[in-house]
Amino acid sequence: MMDMREAPTDAATPPDGDTWELRLYVAGHTTKSVTALANLKRYCEQYLAGRYTLDVIDLLQHPQLAEGDQILAIPTLVRKVPEPIRKIIGDLSNEEKVLVGLDIRTRGDH
Repeated sequence: MMDMREAPTDAATPPDGDTWELRLYVAGHTTKSVTALANLKRYCEQYLAGRYTLDVIDLLQHPQLAEGDQILAIPTLVRKVPEPIRKIIGDLSNEEKVLVGLDIRTRGDH
């Protein structure tokens, strides 16, 4: 498993303590997988800085992990927390669709 956790970085964590738990399922270092990861990191830093963890799971190395989140296509992003669980399939290049899909709310900073 590629473990690329992004830990909260500083005191920018909001008082409500919400930490988003995200998993990105990929298959090796394909163009789509690399693009999805780059896009996701950019969105997380822009909208969730200091409030998220990100696990990148390579299904070529750990295919058995696909079953737990019912992964049928890759790359797939799974938002585990906050509930409800949400999934987005693809390279995450459409920012608006990703933000709507994850239900990310900006606080007047965009």
